[in-house]
Amino acid sequence: MNDHSGDPGSQHHLLELQMTQLTDRIESESASPLSLDTLHHVAIQVEDVARAVGWYQEMFTCEIQWQDPTWALLKFENTSLALVVPGEHPPHLAFSMKDADTLGPLKTHRDGTRSLYLKDSEGNTIECMDAESV
Repeated sequence: MNDHSGDPGSQHHLLELQMTQLTDRIESESASPLSLDTLHHVAIQVEDVARAVGWYQEMFTCEIQWQDPTWALLKFENTSLALVVPGEHPPHLAFSMKDADTLGPLKTHRDGTRSLYLKDSEGNTIECMDAESV
């Protein structure tokens, strides 16, 4: 049996093999990172949705994703802002999560999203949205 440990070709092959194994390990570790939930929107109450939409569009660069007389959703670079009328939706934080259905039955909303509302430990309203419906 020949020992090629001193052979530059064998050393190069061994180095390539080690690099491939390292690359494979890094790719497998990065392929399954911890998937964090996403803050989808913050909802605030307004008396007049159209007037509030106009104000936010004058002050900030944003896009209207949805609007009707009772609520609007404005898209910003990093999140969205929901403008809701009192009595229609509570002020809340909405999180997009892949397992929202494990928290209870989800309701389908007029925009096609599915979610449920709950209260956090301090009484704040939280909307848990099905990530696949967002």
